[in-house]
Parts: sequence; structure tokens; C-alpha cells
Amino acid sequence: MSVRILALVGSLRAGSHNRQLAEAAVKLAPEGADVALYEGLSEIPFYNEDIDVEGGVPAAAAKLREAAAGADALLLFTPEYNGTMPAVLKNAIDWLSRPYGAGAISGMPVVVIGTAFGQYGGVWAHDDARKSVGIAGGKVIEDIKLSIPGSVTRFAQTHPSDDGEVAEQLTEVIDRLRGVADEQAA
Repeated sequence: MSVRILALVGSLRAGSHNRQLAEAAVKLAPEGADVALYEGLSEIPFYNEDIDVEGGVPAAAAKLREAAAGADALLLFTPEYNGTMPAVLKNAIDWLSRPYGAGAISGMPVVVIGTAFGQYGGVWAHDDARKSVGIAGGKVIEDIKLSIPGSVTRFAQTHPSDDGEVAEQLTEVIDRLRGVADEQAA
């Protein structure tokens, strides 16, 4: 039985390099891992406790929670916007954190990776996302990291799945996350 890994992308842009990296993860997932790219983060309203009530949860937020509840692990892909993660990813984490202490990602293995134009590949955003998802209840796997710098030039003519180095690193990230999720399930 494959480990189900839910991938969330913090960029909504159609040509996003982080989206391409997530597509590569789906394509390159090693045996025993099934990566599903979540669609629909743009439809989820900003988190508000007033609408997070029984019978009132917006359908888009409920769909995200259901997808996360059906996963064994979470893989976040984030660019860096003004030194931190995009609001759409933070919003998804906020919805997944509730109800407090029993959210859909409570205790779930989580890895944060991505690419950005700068020379550090979005490290600040990745660190902020790890902090946020950890506080939200996810079990952040701190030693699995991948921050790819220079995305605009590196992926100008090449999809991440066709970049041998990136493909190898991404496959290793997924395989290691699969192993953690397998151990946790045992």
C-alpha cells in the first residue's frame, strides 16, 4: 500500500516554478509513494473563526480538510514573497490547524521545500512555513530540506522534472518522507 502524500503549492500563478516542482513530485514519486497535487487553495476564504462552525464551514475549506485527513503526509511547496511564505499557504495551514489540537494535520509528517529566484532558494519562507505548520500540529521533519535558488534562470527553459539534479533531490525528499510516514503508521 502506497503512502499518500498531499502536496500544497503556495503559488497560484499558472507558470509557477513551485507548481512545476510539485508536478515533478507527482511524476517522479518513487514506488510506495503517491503524491497528489491539491487544487483549489485560491477558493478558500481567509480563516475566520466566525465561519468555522459546525454547518457553516465553507465548502472549499471543508474539501481541503478532507483531502488532508485522507493523506499520510503533507508536502508543502513554497516560493518566497517579501521574505516569507505566501498568504494562500498560510491560510491553508490555518484552516488545517483547526479545531485546535485536533486539526486534519495533527501529528502528520510534513516537509517544506521549494524554489525561489534569490540565491538561497526561499529559505526564509521555508523556515516560516515549517514554524507555522509545526505550531498548527504537523510533525515537521526538520532534516528533509530542499531549497532551490535561481528559479527564474534555472527553470527558464527546463521543467524541474527534466533537471537531473533536481529530479534526483526531489525523488530523495519524497522517498524519505514516505519512510517517515511508513514508520509512523507502523
